[in-house]
Amino acid sequence: MKPAESRADIERKLEDIGLVLPQAKSAFGAYLPWLVSGSYLMISGQGPVMAAGGAITGRLGEGLEIEDGSRAAQLAALNIIAQMDAALEGDFTRLKQIVKLTGYVNSTADFTHQPAVINGASELLVTLFGDAGRHARAAIGVAALPMGWAVEIDAMIEILPAGDEAHA
Repeated sequence: MKPAESRADIERKLEDIGLVLPQAKSAFGAYLPWLVSGSYLMISGQGPVMAAGGAITGRLGEGLEIEDGSRAAQLAALNIIAQMDAALEGDFTRLKQIVKLTGYVNSTADFTHQPAVINGASELLVTLFGDAGRHARAAIGVAALPMGWAVEIDAMIEILPAGDEAHA
């Protein structure tokens, strides 16, 4: 399946599944929210922050269920897409492949379903971008995350150069 051709296509697909593309968030410190190096777009860790504000916080295995974590991962993926939108200036035709996600799950020592949690992000990316959304992935349990987030996810994305005739 060909990736969506415009920001409007992405917004339509999101609307069809009841989601909204948020604004890209600024960095919390001395780092960049995204960086293009050669043909790769690196997206710094994104949390489960909602478009209207607020976030899904807490620990999996201690008050949060897999479904809560999956929703948090989906929100983190939405924020990854918002950063892609900023980096690509809305031109999603430049997306060649989402190469890798690393998902961090705020979880108790005995919680072992991190992959099921991060599926919330993976499934959204495949829904929106088809085969270009399929990726390698790691799902890691951690003792704490910034702001008490339930999930944080970063991404490596292969992109085409602006003005590349191969995607025109």
